[in-house]
Amino acid sequence: QVQLVESGGGLVQAGDSLRLSCAASGRALSALSGYSMAWFRQAPGQGCEFVAASTWSERSTYYADSVKGRFTISRDNAKNTVYLQMNSLKPEDAATYFCAASIRRYTSDWRRGDAYGYWGQGTQVHVSS
Repeated sequence: QVQLVESGGGLVQAGDSLRLSCAASGRALSALSGYSMAWFRQAPGQGCEFVAASTWSERSTYYADSVKGRFTISRDNAKNTVYLQMNSLKPEDAATYFCAASIRRYTSDWRRGDAYGYWGQGTQVHVSS
């Protein structure tokens, strides 16, 4: 099993920055570099939305069009931690943000939620206008 714990959410004003963290642990976690990691978000009354992904061995990164140029996904494999740096936040970025992990080597689309087998509990981000 792999456990994921998100942190760093909070209330900010539009235009501010925030950095989310996702700490990975568990008996099955031999090396974070072997996992593809992603962030998804869900606003109240909305479905789960892909935000960003970093594939295993950091071969590729993907971003939703809505966050491209503003958000950056990164990882510190030595700390088993993945980050989401969010800049120029907008009210529409307000949501619960979830970290996800996948041991898969290949999938048709790393932006799909079903590509990931491990999920955290989420951290809330509130953005006031």
